[in-house]
Amino acid sequence: MKFKRTERIGAIVKILSDNPNKIYTLSYFTETFNAAKSTISEDLLVVKNVFEKLQLGKVITISGAAGGVKYIPKTSIQENQNFLMELCEKISSQDRILSGRFLYLIDLIYNPTVVAKIGKIFASNIDYSEADYVVTMETKGIPMALMTAKAMNLPLVIIRKDIKVSEGPTLSMTYVTGDNSKVESMSLPRKAIKSGSKVILIDDFMRGGGTIKGMTQLMNEFGAEVIGTGVFITTSTPENKLVEDYISLIEIDTRENEIVVKPNLKTFKDEYRTEDVVDDTLDNVDDDEIAE
Repeated sequence: MKFKRTERIGAIVKILSDNPNKIYTLSYFTETFNAAKSTISEDLLVVKNVFEKLQLGKVITISGAAGGVKYIPKTSIQENQNFLMELCEKISSQDRILSGRFLYLIDLIYNPTVVAKIGKIFASNIDYSEADYVVTMETKGIPMALMTAKAMNLPLVIIRKDIKVSEGPTLSMTYVTGDNSKVESMSLPRKAIKSGSKVILIDDFMRGGGTIKGMTQLMNEFGAEVIGTGVFITTSTPENKLVEDYISLIEIDTRENEIVVKPNLKTFKDEYRTEDVVDDTLDNVDDDEIAE
């Protein structure tokens, strides 16, 4: 079956965007669309330049015998700001404040559209090029960690608060919460992570950093190295956390009569600041030819 160029390009965009960070060989597309390699190369060039022009992510080529093409999720600072400002407005609603000055966030962190965007932002701003796993703590952090793992194309590992018999031998340890108010426990199956692995930690909320520090210590027990940490919401106090080198998306400042919620944009990269000029090769592809 023969496909028009518009049909091929539409399918390529769908395949790549549905499977971020997965390498597809040129042969895969030539066989799928029954087209010559030169034709597919031109199609991929169009896709690559459109993605970068519209700041939808990056399509890169990998050379070598095992090479091909893959889509890498990327977000711009403006995109982050618009999304997080909208989230902050929702979180700031007075009817979200619960007793004990906790915030109701379940509807947001279990919303597929919201957590998919959060995962993409984490993937855009954490270097995971050498990572082997994304690791989170049950339970509220699981949705955004899963979407982050999807965007990074990495397996997700979930640390449990209680031992699960069905998971086999486990390694358990205790940790002190960030405000030193209580001692908690966490456990992970011994088969979950291989020694020497590198991991990305994702969590939903951080006050003092006790949970993230405990997760880091647990990774050390497995002989794994934490190379990146992302947190959805952090509090402004205490200012000195128990962990460093993390990014947070939203910061909450709890005052006497109000809760101030604001996006934390200072840690974000501008992936597109040097991408104003795209590949001139695109000029060689005529608009009428694309419509064939």
